[in-house]
Amino acid sequence: MRRLVLVFAAVLCASAARAADPAPRAVAIKAARMVDGRSDRVISPAIVVVEGGKIAAAGSAVAIPAGATVIDLGGATLLPGLIDAHDHLTSDPRMHGYQSLGVSVPRAAIAGVGNARRTLLAGFTSVRNVGAPGYSDVALRDGIEAGEILGPRLAVSGPALGITGGHCDNNLLPSEYRHSSEGIADGPWQARAKVREVVKYGADLIKMCASGGVLSKGDQPGTAQYSPDEMKAAVEEAHRLGRRVAAHAHGTQSIKEAILAGVDSVEHASLIDDEGVRLAREHGTFLVMDIYNDDYILGEGAKAGMLPESIEKEKLIGRLQRENFQRAVRGGARMAFGTDGGVYPHGDNARQFAYMVRYGMTPMQAIRAATSDAAELLGWKDRVGSIEPGKYADLVAVAGDPLADVRALESVGFVMKGGEVVKNELGR
Repeated sequence: MRRLVLVFAAVLCASAARAADPAPRAVAIKAARMVDGRSDRVISPAIVVVEGGKIAAAGSAVAIPAGATVIDLGGATLLPGLIDAHDHLTSDPRMHGYQSLGVSVPRAAIAGVGNARRTLLAGFTSVRNVGAPGYSDVALRDGIEAGEILGPRLAVSGPALGITGGHCDNNLLPSEYRHSSEGIADGPWQARAKVREVVKYGADLIKMCASGGVLSKGDQPGTAQYSPDEMKAAVEEAHRLGRRVAAHAHGTQSIKEAILAGVDSVEHASLIDDEGVRLAREHGTFLVMDIYNDDYILGEGAKAGMLPESIEKEKLIGRLQRENFQRAVRGGARMAFGTDGGVYPHGDNARQFAYMVRYGMTPMQAIRAATSDAAELLGWKDRVGSIEPGKYADLVAVAGDPLADVRALESVGFVMKGGEVVKNELGR
């Protein structure tokens, strides 16, 4: 009986101690101006109040709660946390081509830890990871969500689906090894089964290869790979299971076939024509065009182990992709920011903004492509992508005005994820 009384007393004391703990203080962030990611207007001055990891209020005339911690960013511009909708966080940009054969799945996952940290500190608080070996991206996502790893919010695909010998297969080994990549599925029913498999092991979305690629051996970017029937089967199964589908497609024909199959986004879209742009617009399909990394591939690719044939393919396709990005912007297609991180060094994601502006977007359009538009593609528009009450307090700030010079986004000085400050080189 005495032991029971002592236990009861201990419980009461613990409850009283918890009750006495002060509630977490609100945080108020002040800046000269704010781009909210949702509208085209600039709010100046700007105040954002954060409570419990979410945005409680935002605007010019927001009352700061008594006792709130105030972070004054001075003349900075505040924006929603940026989103990269096409990344490969477990890929090492120094290990392309045959060098990649020496990278194990555990090693890829470990590389992903550092890459995730660099990407977050560069201002990208959310990332869609489209293709990773051995579900290394699933492990990375789970480690971040558990608080064991510093990194962005992740939507991950696991292994990418593709045909035997296609872009998503590993064609670097001779036939005696009998090697086939884990995402290979030939035929409509195999494609359905592979969708079920990757979902079973933790994929948030499905990545599949509709055409050939640049950094793969023995195929051409413009050639079709998955057939319309295979893609339709995979998309139907993915949507049935509540997963969105991203289709790697450089080729003109494959882009159209992927859109008609019902994919949610076309990645790269390098050789898209006017009809493809029209189809994308009519079907509401997002285009995710990685127009920065051409410079890195041509300048540094050989040193990173990229095959000579890959360098030659990039010489043919890189300029056309940029011209067709401009075509897509003029044609009114929906576009989300995606860079193919892992082809170039992680953390340099924001270098793409200047290219998007050079090839047809306004700075505001480019910012929205990396905030509210990308959030919509991910299915996360209710959580991230804009600065408004109820959403996660994922915020970044830069010292300059990115609407005057979009390259200011290459030097993010303040990063908050879920109400936690992970970088502050601007505030006081």
